[in-house]
Formats: sequence, structure tokens, C-alpha cells
Amino acid sequence: MQTEVQEKPRYAIVAAVQLPEVGDVEFEASLAELRELAKTLGFQVVRTFVQKRAGFDRTAYLGVGKLEEISMFVKRGIRADELADDPQDRDASAVEIDALLVDHEISPSQARNLELAVGCEVMDRTMVILEIFHRNARSRAARAQVEIARLGYMAPRLREAAKLAGPQGRQRSGMGGRGAGESHTELDRRKVRDRIAELQREIIAMELERKTQRARRLERQGIGLGGVSLVGYTNAGKSTLMRALTGSEVLVANKLFATLDTTVRVLYPESVPRVLVSDTVGFIKNLPHGLVASFKSTLEEALDASLLLHVIDASDPGFQRQLEVTDEVLREIGADVVPRIRVFNKVDQVGDEAEQAAWAAELQARHPGCVVMSARRPEEVASLRAAIVSFFQQDLVEEELLLPWSAQQLRGDIYSHCEVLEERAEEEGSWFRVRGEPDKLRALRERLDPGSQGREKEYWEL
Repeated sequence: MQTEVQEKPRYAIVAAVQLPEVGDVEFEASLAELRELAKTLGFQVVRTFVQKRAGFDRTAYLGVGKLEEISMFVKRGIRADELADDPQDRDASAVEIDALLVDHEISPSQARNLELAVGCEVMDRTMVILEIFHRNARSRAARAQVEIARLGYMAPRLREAAKLAGPQGRQRSGMGGRGAGESHTELDRRKVRDRIAELQREIIAMELERKTQRARRLERQGIGLGGVSLVGYTNAGKSTLMRALTGSEVLVANKLFATLDTTVRVLYPESVPRVLVSDTVGFIKNLPHGLVASFKSTLEEALDASLLLHVIDASDPGFQRQLEVTDEVLREIGADVVPRIRVFNKVDQVGDEAEQAAWAAELQARHPGCVVMSARRPEEVASLRAAIVSFFQQDLVEEELLLPWSAQQLRGDIYSHCEVLEERAEEEGSWFRVRGEPDKLRALRERLDPGSQGREKEYWEL
């Protein structure tokens, strides 16, 4: 019988400097977010170190006293009995600290000096996010985009790595591709530049291929460009809402960045016109600019959408900050002009029913036109679906069509491309009162016109 091999636990500590202009609430929210990022990466955070300073130390980010405190803690480790929930599992042996996670992006020299001072691996906030993206990316395009961001992040750090490597990083002449006096570091940096250029060419080719496939898919499904894109902070419940709106089996996980690749499904039950719903990568405070740029193609669904559902975690005390982060990222990618519905999700996690009702009323007063709901309540999902369908039906027109008895084979086309409001049978055929897009109705009229029966090869096929 095969036994499941459990991964060895990894333990981390978190360190952050609180600057004078950063309030306590914002600072604590950022630390909590880093701890969640660490959890997603597989770390268990066992201690948090905080230092208030007027600015970051240029040498090692933290001051000397805090560095000594952290170094002593890392050398001592943490006893297993401090981690055990069950008294029977307690053990006095020490557990090694695997990494120090810093809640800011720090320079290569700061990272190197910090690592030397505390005696364990150091990962800043940007590196943590990049590593999560690297592990979770599934599609070829997402993997290429993440690799570009990681290479861009690592390139300026090669010089610091060379300092630690010693003489190997110094200039030396030789054969095998290096010119006279070219160092290992220079060679590595040239390889990084070449690899980034190669990946960028691959992404351009994949983008052209994806646009062609998307255009064919939209044409085949008989709908115009656009649809609905779910956007918002990571772990706001976008994937759960996606599953509820489309009836699809998409990944739902209570962790940051569970979704990296855009997923597209049809709104269910289907409507007229048919609506595509896409789930996009979540946003986060201080998202590395390399990732914003490299994931622009992943977020193209948001740029092409006719409507955005901005999903916000109504149960999170820091939701206002998350809302602002999403608005800022949407501005960066040029999607801030797309019509938007703010959807405050997870209201079922806010106290009892009376507290939920009071909170919903306050949110609607603050954000007129917003939707306050839970993706786990079918009746509230149905209400949101009705709002989506109403948005797409605002430009539809109503019309009456006569389907002659001799053309009953076209009945399926009417039901496929229009919303049938009424049908009645008369002597000359079936009369339909329908609602649909003007172009589709014009095409149907051309096919139903008795004078066009001899021009069947010329009609526009729906």
C-alpha cells in the first residue's frame, strides 16, 4: 500500500519597518497580507519583528539592534513545543528558521547584508510574490510572463551574488563565448538579457495566436467582442463567484493567487445575447511593476470586456485599501474606463443577519449602485446575474418576425439568437415577438424575406 509522503514544514519569520507616514491599521494589514503570502508559499510564520524608524537603513534595511535580536532568534531557533497545538505532540527540540521575509522591496545589497547579519535566507515582498506566481502559473503564456518578471528582478542581483562567490566573479579572459576580460557576472547578465528578449518574442507570437483564436471563438458563438470580467483583490472570492455564475468547475482555494491564468466560461443559464464571463488574476498592494507589465496580456480580458465586476471582500476590515489598489491597477492597464459594477462579496461572513443587513445598507450608501451579496447564496447570485443580463440587453430592440410555414427549419435560429417574448400561429405562418441585437434581427429578416429564397448563398450566416 502506497503511503503519502508529507512535505517537511518550513518555518519563517517576518520583519518590517514602520515609517512615520504609515498608520498602524495600514501597517498591520500589510503584515497580515505578507503572512498570508507566506502561507501560500508553504511557510509557517512563527514570529514577527517590527521596528519604527524615520527611514530604511541603507545598509541592511533594519537597524543594528533589531538585526542582533533577529540573529539571536535565528541561531536559537524555535522549540517544537511552542508550535504544537496538542500537548502530547510537544517536543523540546529546536526547529530551524528557514527564511526571513521582509515586507518591502529591498535593494540587492540590503538583501545580501541582511542575510549575512541574520544567518538565514532573506526574501523581500517582491520575491515572495514572484515565487508564488512561478509555482502557480500553468499556461505557457503565464509561465513565460512570470519568467520575464523573475529574470528582470534577478538581473541587478547578480553582482551581489558575484561578491559572495569571490574570485569567480572577477574579470578573467578565456574561451567558450566570453570575450577578453568578460566576467562570469557579465556573461550571466548577457544571458539574462538574451533570454528575456527570446521570451518577449514568444509572448508576442502567443498573443497574436490567442487573439485569432478568441476572435474565431466569439464569431462562432455569435457574440460581439467583450463580455464580463471579474477583477479585484486576490482572495476576494472571484473564482467562487465565477463558479456560481457559470456553473463551471473552476479552482476555488482559500489562498492568495489561487488563480493566475484567465478562465473564460459562458454565463449560465444562457442569455440573449450570450455573455462570456472571465476570471482574472487577483491584484495586491505593491504588486511588482514587472508583473503588472508582464501580466497585461493576462488581464486583456478586462481591457476587452464590456462590463467589469469589481469583486471586493466585504468581510475584510481593510477592504477600502484593497478597493483602492484594484482601482489603481485598472488605471495602470487602461481598464478604468470600462463600465463597472462593484460587488461586495462574502457578506455572509459579517456577524449575524442583523449585522449583515446593517453593513449592506452602509455599503450601498457609500457606493450607490453596488451589489452586496454572498456567492454562496443562490438567490443573490441570481439577482447579480439579472443585473448582468440587463446591462447587455439595454441596447437590444424588440421586433415582430413572420416565419412562413415553408421555412420552419429556421425556427431554431430564431430561438438561438433572440429572446422570444411571444409566439402565435396564424394562417401564413408563425409570428414571433422577439428581442435581440439589431444586426442579428436584420440578418434574420433577410433570411425570412420570401424574395430572398433564391439568394440563399448570399445571406450572412449567423
